[in-house]
Amino acid sequence: MEYIPRALEDRLRRYEKTYKAVLVTGARQVGKSTLLKKVFPARRYVSLDDPFLEQQAEEAGDMFLTLNPPPVTIDEVQRAKGLFRYIKIKCDEREEKGLFCLSGSQPFHLMQDVSESLSGRIGIVELSGLSMRECMGDPFNKHFLPTMDYVTERRESLGRPENIWKMIHMGGYPEMQDEEKEWSAFYADYVKTYMERDVRELAAVQDLRAFRQFMIAVAARTGEILNYSAIASEIGKDMGTVKNWLSILEASGIIYLLEPYTSNVLKRAIRSPKLYFRDTGLVCYLTRWLSPENLAYGAMSGPIFETFVVSEILKSFSNEGLDYRHFVSYYRGRDKKKVREGSETAGLEVEIDLIIEENGVLYPIEIKKNTQAKSIMTSAFTVLDQIPGKKRGMGAVVCNCPDVGALRENILQVPVWYI
Repeated sequence: MEYIPRALEDRLRRYEKTYKAVLVTGARQVGKSTLLKKVFPARRYVSLDDPFLEQQAEEAGDMFLTLNPPPVTIDEVQRAKGLFRYIKIKCDEREEKGLFCLSGSQPFHLMQDVSESLSGRIGIVELSGLSMRECMGDPFNKHFLPTMDYVTERRESLGRPENIWKMIHMGGYPEMQDEEKEWSAFYADYVKTYMERDVRELAAVQDLRAFRQFMIAVAARTGEILNYSAIASEIGKDMGTVKNWLSILEASGIIYLLEPYTSNVLKRAIRSPKLYFRDTGLVCYLTRWLSPENLAYGAMSGPIFETFVVSEILKSFSNEGLDYRHFVSYYRGRDKKKVREGSETAGLEVEIDLIIEENGVLYPIEIKKNTQAKSIMTSAFTVLDQIPGKKRGMGAVVCNCPDVGALRENILQVPVWYI
C-alpha cells in the first residue's frame, strides 16, 4: 500500500532537532511506527512488541540502551515504563538533540511516570487516524474555526470527497485505505487484537466477552452525554466496572470524552461529558452498519456524522501541534428562558454541540447531517452572551450543504469537507 503523507511530519522533524527525545502517541494501528520509519529512515529501530526485548527493556534498561544506543527509535515504549529512568539518564549525560524517538499507544497525559521522568526533555505529538485532509492529499494544516478568514484560506486547497458516507464508514485507520483490504475482516481483527493485548495489559480484564458487549454498548452511545448507569444496566455490570472500562477505552485512544463548558453564570448546565468514538469505522463495525448506504439512511446516521465531525475538528488541532483539550467543549442546560402565558418563565433545555474557545472568543457549532441548514438550528447560541469576559464569535452549522453560506449576520453554514 502506498504511504499517505501525514500532517505531523514537519513538526516531528523540528522536534527531533529541538528535543533530546520525541514521543509519538496514538491508538493502535493509526500509523505511528510507519510515520517514524518514514521520517527517520536511517535510525536504528527497535520494537517492544517483541516479548524478549520488552522484558529486557523493563528489567535491565541500562543494558538494553547499551545494546541499542542512541540515536534510536523505540516502538511501543509504554510496554516498558521502567525504561524511562534510563532514557532520562542518557538524555542528561549527552548534549545532542534527537537521541530518542519513541512511540506509545497511551496518551502522554495518562502516562504519569513518563511525564515525571522526561519533563522538559521530550517533545510530544499525538497521531490520530488519517484525517479527511490527509486522505484527500490536502496540505492545508490549520485548525478549524467557523470564520470567514478560515473559509477564505481553506478554499485555496479544498477538495470535496466523492462520497462522504463512504469515508465515514471506512474510518481513518491507514490500513483501510488499501482498496483490497476487507472492511469487516480488518475491524474484526482489530477488536480481537485490541482486547487480547491492550485491554488485558491496561487492566487485566479476564471476561473479554463481557468487555466486547461493553464496547458495543458504548459505540451505540457515541455522541451522547455519558450515562454510567445506563451502560451498567445494559451489560449487567456495576458502575465501578463501567467507569474502569471506560478509562481503558480513553487511555488507549478508542474514545474521547468532551467536557462541558463551565461558567458560574450557566448555573443549570449539565456537568457530565459527552462520549465520542475516535474512529467512525470502528463505530460502524461494532453497531453493525455494514455499508455506507445503510449507514447514510440508518437510525445512527446523525450521531455517527456528529462523531465524524468532532473527530475531524480534533485532528485539525492535534495535527497543528495544539492540545485540543484546551480549546473544545459543549453545552447543554436549561439556562435559556422561555416566556409562557401570564409572563411566567421556565427553563428551556438547549444544547450546543461544540464550542471552540480561542483568545477569549467562543465559537458555537451545531452539527447536522442535513443537506440544508436553517437558522433555527442555532437558537441556543445566544446563551453564550450571558458569560462575562467572553465574546461570542462567528457560529456555524456544519452539515452536508453544497457550499458556505450565511444563515444570519454572524452564523454560517459550512460543508463538512471544509474542516
